[in-house]
Amino acid sequence: MDMEIDREAVKRARPGQKLWRYALHYKKTMILALIMLALAIGTELTGPFIAKRIIDDHVAGIEKPWYRVNEQTADSVSYGGGYWKRADRLADETRQPAGKEEAAAPAAIDVSTGAVNRAAADGGKQSAATGKDEAAAANDEARVLQVGREFVFVPGGIREDGERTVSVKEGGMVVLSVAKNGKTADYEAKLLSKTELFAFYKPEMAGIMNLTVIYLVLLAVSAVFSYGQRYYLQTSANRVIQNMRTDIFAHINRLPIRYFDNLPAGKVVSRITNDTEAIKDMYVNVLANFFSGTLYIIAILGAMFLLDVRLSLICMLIIPILALWIVIYRKFAAHYNRVIRSTLSEMNGMINESIAGMTIIQAFRRERKQADEFEQFNKRYFDYRNKMLNLNSLTSHNLVGVIRNVSFVALIAYFSGVSLGTVTGGVSLGILYAFVDLLNRMFQPIVNIVNQLPNMEQAFVSAERVFVLMNEAGEDVSDETMPRYKGNVAFDNVWFSYKDGEPVLKGVSLEARQGQTVALVGHTGSGKSSILNLLFRFYDPDAGTISIDGQDIRSLPRQTLRQHMGIVLQDPFLFTGTIASNVSLGEPSISRERIERALCDVGAGRLIDQLPAGIDEPVIEKGSTLSAGQRQLVSFARALAFDPAILILDEATSNIDTETEAVIQEALDVVKKGRTTFVIAHRLSTIKSADQILVLERGEVAERGTHDELMAAGGFYYQMYELQQGKRTADHKMEPGTAASAKSAASPAAL
Repeated sequence: MDMEIDREAVKRARPGQKLWRYALHYKKTMILALIMLALAIGTELTGPFIAKRIIDDHVAGIEKPWYRVNEQTADSVSYGGGYWKRADRLADETRQPAGKEEAAAPAAIDVSTGAVNRAAADGGKQSAATGKDEAAAANDEARVLQVGREFVFVPGGIREDGERTVSVKEGGMVVLSVAKNGKTADYEAKLLSKTELFAFYKPEMAGIMNLTVIYLVLLAVSAVFSYGQRYYLQTSANRVIQNMRTDIFAHINRLPIRYFDNLPAGKVVSRITNDTEAIKDMYVNVLANFFSGTLYIIAILGAMFLLDVRLSLICMLIIPILALWIVIYRKFAAHYNRVIRSTLSEMNGMINESIAGMTIIQAFRRERKQADEFEQFNKRYFDYRNKMLNLNSLTSHNLVGVIRNVSFVALIAYFSGVSLGTVTGGVSLGILYAFVDLLNRMFQPIVNIVNQLPNMEQAFVSAERVFVLMNEAGEDVSDETMPRYKGNVAFDNVWFSYKDGEPVLKGVSLEARQGQTVALVGHTGSGKSSILNLLFRFYDPDAGTISIDGQDIRSLPRQTLRQHMGIVLQDPFLFTGTIASNVSLGEPSISRERIERALCDVGAGRLIDQLPAGIDEPVIEKGSTLSAGQRQLVSFARALAFDPAILILDEATSNIDTETEAVIQEALDVVKKGRTTFVIAHRLSTIKSADQILVLERGEVAERGTHDELMAAGGFYYQMYELQQGKRTADHKMEPGTAASAKSAASPAAL
């Protein structure tokens, strides 16, 4: 099981670099998407600042000093027989004169007498002005302050803010008490009714509405940019995966046959489909969330620094915690994901194998056994999925919640040491709201990043599997063509092995001239098919040379070499399509007339007449609706339609009835003229007319000659032929000294 891909192979494949290169193909679209994402984030992050301005300037702003003005304006308030305007909206020259050049300090009152005590408010300072002038100066300024759920109007304002309480003394006098550092100052005040309070808020409504409209417009802009970035990022990701799958499939066609000897088809399918789909999530979800999360965190920390530097430095501790978090998570998740992806690949391979071999499974009652084997893979997949679930549960929302709570504790501890207001060291309500809002907003991208860690790790593991496959050495498909060669084939001392140290061909030499038929016979595993695999360059020899018309075939591209070759296998493969498409394989130069002629030449005319749609009859995968003989006839016609210079028949008539075989043999006598033909056959009666017969034994050529020559020699070929003809008897003895007496007699199983 490929649970662990060779780590050296992963390093050589460099999946990270290749993922980056694929992304660069659509860098313009991705950059546009990321710019739109940045703009969406920027517009969204204006929310806390707009809220801060609404609170500080328009909601809590009425607590700023108010001054009496001479005339009513749009932002003035009528109260107590005069007009009042906030200090931050008042030009100096419009303030009503107080009767003195110096404005007096806010006046406290003696609660026992109710008289104004300016000296108490000034900390004992004596004023040269008269009591009347002081009262006039005090009445020029006022404050509107909130005490609990009540609002009071304080003529003359207050000197210093602190903890506020309001009480009603004898005679109905309202007193505002402000406590600070153990000292209390009392001020005469007036309770405001709802109508009077609304009058002070009325000038703020226009500003609140304007800021609200701006905020809504920015939200709409943010939504448009968010949609755009999602659309373009998704489109780019789909394009990347489309190209990646195309490249993988093309690379599979470039891989040598040797690679597929040890890799089940289901595993290859899993890498092309499942693994590439996992990679797509990285380009869409992981990239977007990591990029947006990083921008969010940087922007929010920047905004926090504008509000309060000390608390921002505390919040920055989240960054190294997050980095350490990702490192630790990847350490565990990488192993789990490798097991999950490889097990899924094993399951796909087993499913593919079971479907292909369903006839054997049911015929030999192996359903239960197959189900048990599949359950082993399924259980491993389930177990490691649960491990990933536990890991994600421990390191996602739970851990984020802990960090969030710690941050809020730090926030509370910090703000508990200062007072809200305008004194030194204090902060406004707007800043407090903005800080809490920004802290909440900062944890949302952290949650998004953490939630994408499983997808990121899964994508990296899938990328390893995909790019290790794509890093396998292959040969580019060549469009080069060459003139039709004559077909003079020569093997010169050819050695070959599928596994190192286990040669299946040992010094094989042979020569076949144009128009000759060469038959290869021998027991199973003697090397017959290996010779033809080398001729087709499905494999290359370990030593020796193979030439066609005197040219070493390794000097030619594989596709160019095979341009003038045709092959008919023992187990023919038909593709989904029609009879015609399976004969022509989509080659535009092969006309319908040529297809019909090839089918008739191999004796398939009767088959075509029986089909409702003729050569346009649909064929499903592997041609399972046709009999084995019918599939073989279509395979024969395919080889002949391409008019090959070299024709290879690998047990091509083994699945055909005797009558059809006789028809094909007659047709072959015609089509073999001018072609070099290699035939592998166990029925020796079909190769009697061959120009040359090679008898292979353990990878070596034991005998060669014509049928008559080999029969006269009385060796291996003679024994096999006699056994097939039923003339060999148990008491038949070879004469001493013959080739047969030197070797054990061939058994029927070897035929």
